[in-house]
Amino acid sequence: EVRGTNGATAAQGFIEKMAPHASSAARETGVPARYILGQAALESGWGAREIRGADGANSFNLFGIKAGRNWAGPVVETTTTEYTNGVARRGVERFRAYGSYAEAFADYARLLKGSPRYSAVLAGARDAGSFAAGMQRAGYATDPRYAEKLAQVINSASLRGITT
Repeated sequence: EVRGTNGATAAQGFIEKMAPHASSAARETGVPARYILGQAALESGWGAREIRGADGANSFNLFGIKAGRNWAGPVVETTTTEYTNGVARRGVERFRAYGSYAEAFADYARLLKGSPRYSAVLAGARDAGSFAAGMQRAGYATDPRYAEKLAQVINSASLRGITT
């Protein structure tokens, strides 16, 4: 694990920084903060691979949320890997950009609560595995191993102690 100057791991630093935002999103969605932190960690590599604009500006988009045609806010374009019928393809996609992490977590909560495709996930997330499988079934990501990877991060030692 990568350790910062104070001896904390990158994961610990990420958790400390994002926990208050994850707690807010948890109150909004009913999804445990640990699951939300796990998804942000998986999507951003514990904050090490945050989506940045061409000018290097941070998008604060820890969840890899794309900017679809109904998104009226700022966007950044970046290269990403998408899977079609199990085949990985690299391409440039448009992602939502936010002014802060608080905005990103609030938008994530709105996305989960406001989209019918996630209603079964919110109703049936009994544990990390069912949450992760539900997110994959709902089409959150195209990676065929997304549920497995998400459950693994949520159940990691780094997040095990998060109770909210």
